[in-house]
Amino acid sequence: MSQAPIIGLTGGIGSGKSAAAKLFSGFGISVVDADQASREVVKKGEPALLSISDYFGEEILNKDGSLDRAKLRVLVFKDEKKRKWLQSLMYPITNSWIIDSIEKSDSSYTILMNPLLIESRQYKWCRRIVVVDVSVETQIDRTMRRDDNTRDQVESIIAAQVNRAKRLEYADDIINNDQSPNDLAEKVAQLHRNYLKL
Repeated sequence: MSQAPIIGLTGGIGSGKSAAAKLFSGFGISVVDADQASREVVKKGEPALLSISDYFGEEILNKDGSLDRAKLRVLVFKDEKKRKWLQSLMYPITNSWIIDSIEKSDSSYTILMNPLLIESRQYKWCRRIVVVDVSVETQIDRTMRRDDNTRDQVESIIAAQVNRAKRLEYADDIINNDQSPNDLAEKVAQLHRNYLKL
């Protein structure tokens, strides 16, 4: 694993993790995104995609043979057994993609962005953990607007993620993101200055 400190960045859906990550990236910091890893490893022709279509059936694929992520999300958030099966397939494959990307990082520290940082136990790799936090109402509001999801869908995603209080217990640094984009930028800039001293 890379010698530069790894900073774990996490938060619930709709909290603004991606916006925070983009700001860190603007300072020339490498961001390794676990969501990107989970997209890369299920591209057409990847072994994981074959396993998923064997398990869920061909109807989980789009017409072009790519994964219908929206359909998969609905299925796994409704059925815990299916969700656990998918996690046990995906964790080892995405882990190795993430480790590979961290090792290629050449910035003074590396951001590892993962909504499941705690559940995946990747928090153990991190020197500091920063949680982007907003109220549950803000999460629901933003996610419904952004993803065109129903309130029920968003609530079931929130329920499947580690709860807010538990996530905050792991935090070394908390960014409250209920305010304006400028406020978020100021908070990230301050953390960036702190992390350069690690």
